[in-house]
Amino acid sequence: MNTITTTNFNFPGQKSVYRGKVREVYNINDELLVMVATDRLSAFDVVLPKGIPYKGQILNQIATKFMELTSDIVPNWLVATPDPNVAVGHLCEPFKVEMVIRGYLSGHAAREYAAGRRVLCGVEMPEGLKENDKFPTPIITPTTKADNGSHDEDISREAILANGIVTEEDYLILEKYTRALYQRGTEIAASRGLILVDTKYEFGKTKDGQIVLIDEIHTPDSSRYFYAEGYQERQNNNEEQKQLSKEFVRRWLIENGFQGKEGQQIPFMSDEYIETVSERYIELFENIIGEKFVKADISNINERIEKNVLNYLQNR
Repeated sequence: MNTITTTNFNFPGQKSVYRGKVREVYNINDELLVMVATDRLSAFDVVLPKGIPYKGQILNQIATKFMELTSDIVPNWLVATPDPNVAVGHLCEPFKVEMVIRGYLSGHAAREYAAGRRVLCGVEMPEGLKENDKFPTPIITPTTKADNGSHDEDISREAILANGIVTEEDYLILEKYTRALYQRGTEIAASRGLILVDTKYEFGKTKDGQIVLIDEIHTPDSSRYFYAEGYQERQNNNEEQKQLSKEFVRRWLIENGFQGKEGQQIPFMSDEYIETVSERYIELFENIIGEKFVKADISNINERIEKNVLNYLQNR
C-alpha cells in the first residue's frame, strides 16, 4: 500500500525543513510552519523501516481535533489543516522539554517501579502499587527533548530549573497547562468509554512571547489509553489491561528481541504485520474520536499534499 515516509517539497517562502522522527516541518517566511505527518512509525526512539498506511492522517486528524477541543483552556499554535496529513501553525520556539503526565502506573513508570525505584523525575511514587493502578494524583515526569536519533531522558523539575532549560515563570505555566489538558483529555476519554492513562505535551513560544501548545495532543503515539469497561475487574484479577496505544508495537518489538539498544536488530516487518498495525491505528482513531475514519486518497500522497498546501499558501 502507498505510504508517505519522506517528503522533499519546495514551497514558496520556504526557509528551512526540520525532519523529526515522524513529522517533517517546513518553515515558511519565518512566520508559519507547515507540519507534514508522515506514515513513519517510531518506537524506542528508533524509526522503523516501513511506513504504516494512513498513520500520518490518523495522527494529524486526532491532534487537530483535540487542539480544537482544548483551545478554550490552553492556546495552541494551529492555524489551518489544508490536507489530511498537514497542520499549519504559527512559528514557535519550542521548549526543550516534553511534559509527560501520568495518571496510572504504566509503561516506563511501571518498569521503573518494578526495578525497585520509587522516585521518577524527582517525583515520589507511593508504595504498594501494582502495574496499571491509578496514582492518588497525576504526576508530571518531564523528559528532555532529544534530537532525532537520540533518546529522550528523564529529568526532574529541579534539574530543568537549575540548568536554565526553562525559566521558573515559564515552567509554572507549562505545569498548569499540562494539568488542565490532562483533565480535559480525561473527561473526553471517559465520554468515549476510555481512560487516558498517560500522555505528553510539547509547548513553544510565539514571536510575541505567548506560550502555546504545539505538535500533537492525545494521539496514540503520544498517549496511552485503556478501555474503561472491565478496567477494575482486570486489575483485581491481575490481568493485562485492554489498551489503545502504540504499546502493542513496543510489545511486539520486545517479544522479537528489540528495545532500541545498541547491537539489536529491528525485526522483519511483513506486509501482513504492517496491515494489522494500520488496522489497529484506524481502530484507535474511531474509539478516541468517536467517529468513522474516512480514508484519504493515497494513490499519490506526495502530489496530493503538495497541491493542497500550495493552494492554501497562495489563497490565505
